[in-house]
Amino acid sequence: MGDSYDYIICGGGTSGPVIAGRLSEDSNVRVLILEAGKDSADMTNMHMAGAWTMNHQGETDWNIITPGQEGLHGRTVHVPRGRFLGGSSGCNGTICVRGVRQDYDDWGVPEFSGDEMFRAMRKSETFHPASWFPEDKAAHGTDGPLHITPAPCGPLGELFLKNYQSKGLPYIPDLFSSGEAANGCGHAMRTTWQGTRTTAADFITKDKKRGNVTVRCNVTVDKVILEKGADGLLVAKGVEFLDEKGNKAQALAKKEVVICCGTYCSPAVLNRSGIGAKKELDAVGIETLVDIPGIGKNLSDHQLIFIYYELNRAGLTNDEQVNHDPDAYENGKKEWEEKRSGWLSTFPFGSFAFARLNDRLDAENKEWRDMPREPGRDPMGLTAKQPNLEFFHTICYGGPPEYTDKPKPGQYAFAMCCFLMNIQSRGYVQVKSKDAKETPLVDHKYLSDKRDLLMMSEGVRFANELVMTGEGTKDVVKGAWPPGATHHLNKSNEDWQPFVQKYCSTSYHPVGTCKLGKDSDPTAVVGPTLIVKGCKNLRVADCSVMPTAHSGHTQMPAYGIGELAAEFIIKGK
Repeated sequence: MGDSYDYIICGGGTSGPVIAGRLSEDSNVRVLILEAGKDSADMTNMHMAGAWTMNHQGETDWNIITPGQEGLHGRTVHVPRGRFLGGSSGCNGTICVRGVRQDYDDWGVPEFSGDEMFRAMRKSETFHPASWFPEDKAAHGTDGPLHITPAPCGPLGELFLKNYQSKGLPYIPDLFSSGEAANGCGHAMRTTWQGTRTTAADFITKDKKRGNVTVRCNVTVDKVILEKGADGLLVAKGVEFLDEKGNKAQALAKKEVVICCGTYCSPAVLNRSGIGAKKELDAVGIETLVDIPGIGKNLSDHQLIFIYYELNRAGLTNDEQVNHDPDAYENGKKEWEEKRSGWLSTFPFGSFAFARLNDRLDAENKEWRDMPREPGRDPMGLTAKQPNLEFFHTICYGGPPEYTDKPKPGQYAFAMCCFLMNIQSRGYVQVKSKDAKETPLVDHKYLSDKRDLLMMSEGVRFANELVMTGEGTKDVVKGAWPPGATHHLNKSNEDWQPFVQKYCSTSYHPVGTCKLGKDSDPTAVVGPTLIVKGCKNLRVADCSVMPTAHSGHTQMPAYGIGELAAEFIIKGK
């Protein structure tokens, strides 16, 4: 038998280190955290926020690719997830968009209400103000391990603030922290400080490193060790894992096992433990100990699209440093190492906006008008308090690795980004075998629900209007990028639909496969305090528990979920 700890945290991504760090504040508690990837302490490409996509492949990624997506004309989608200590908090966009309180109230679980989630997200952060930024002080925390700063949006970002306001989206500077409006523009906070990315690993390293936390990297969790209690419920007693050399090993938990392996891998660990839909477990030869049909179902993600344009003048982007310089990475890295500044020290996004476009579709699109809806909600299930879409832009030509049309000297380009909230399409995650080294099947079923295509296309249409006719950029945009592209001439929702199907992709925000719900909810996997149904001493705590994707980016909810899980454990709930 293996070593014994009070708590075993499976997964060193975002939520796991939060829980481990909070539990370890009690010096009498021993915590083990198991991470499949490597230690991130010396990962320069993690600490430099601008090097984000360099960790989206190889040993620092899970390298999961979806099957061909019918809604995307058969395209497969690479869906990166961080595979190192800190996980996706170390390779994301650093963006802190918390959504609005209604998003969390809609989950129907008081323990995760909007007020509770916003409180928990604040708890994680230390906010560093800037003289130019009028922050909402009530929206921010002051003593958490996660360091957050506002980022100047640059000259192009200032023009976009004019664009947004000229199209009816008022300026509310700290909107994305306070969550006070569904229409508006402002500045998204970043998880960077003094030129360096801050991540969930900071909850258990640096000044938060404690002797009662054992971190083991390069080990893969296979399954939870379960024993049946006198009341018929399964009790988590520890975990089995593959150690650094690939040998099977065990660790025992005196109190709890917490699964924090993420939306793709948490259901896989539960499945290999014998918890899941019996029919699916039978198909891969796993004995079913608890039949929970909802595990691995309800998978959703925000949809994101990059729409590229060319500018007619210099001085609005930093293409000179990023794209015109043949030694851009080497020069940027040198500046970062010497001064913690330069293009690799920040993420290349400018200003942001929320918008509701339901009324536009109601006014112009009969198919949309005829779609069913609940009282007070649009066909996407959202109230007037919740945005349909988020908009932001790059400050140079940039995006995922598949975009390679880099501007040459004398050319300047940027992307307008459109991001769909509360996607209605649902996919699934399913283990392919008993082998813990084999990644699960991940099928998002992107745009399989027509509502997603209609709203995403309306969002792209509005984004194009922002760029081409907005007060800030109408005189500085040459047209679509790359040269010869004509998407800037599209006018109708129908015009934009083929473009959306060709180019939209993941926003790296998978949720839902271990759904949170009340005990009476037959589709739920975990109850109101994240305990797995039919089990004791076993919780799931990561974004897989989110019943629906909120109106924002998932890193702040991941911190909030970790904070609440730690509170539940400490309070014995």
